[in-house]
Amino acid sequence: MTIALTLQEFLDWENIEYTVLQHPYTISSLSTAEAAHIPPHQLAKSVVLVDDFGFIMVVVPATQHVDIARLGKMYGRRFQLANEDEIAELFYDCEEGAVPALGEAYGFDVLVDEALENYSDIYIEGGDHRALIQVPGNTFHQLMAHAEHGDFSIHPCHNK
Repeated sequence: MTIALTLQEFLDWENIEYTVLQHPYTISSLSTAEAAHIPPHQLAKSVVLVDDFGFIMVVVPATQHVDIARLGKMYGRRFQLANEDEIAELFYDCEEGAVPALGEAYGFDVLVDEALENYSDIYIEGGDHRALIQVPGNTFHQLMAHAEHGDFSIHPCHNK
């Protein structure tokens, strides 16, 4: 597999120039960054949440976790992590655990962490465990133009 067809079609439709970086098979964002020899804080990780209103994607650096409690307070909602079956159905052309951080391509509202705003390059899962998409930081901002930006993450050592 190269990159997910939905992702490729979305990037082509948006006329986005990108580079596909191949790397050895990995199962976590941090191991992907290491295998691809990229800074982990520049790897945009997607987390899919669900509540009574539906699904939402939160995009944070691979070095961070989504602060679900803070999001719930900010939006007055009761978010929880989407389960693997839901994610597999929503991202039907992606391998389990390799969801691209471009929710708009799949029709989702997106929240993007402001920690991703100041980098020259951003890397995004390509839909499998062997490919990343590299885009310039300004292109990433263009792709996130419809997303809400804010402080949505927490460092893992601050988790409960």
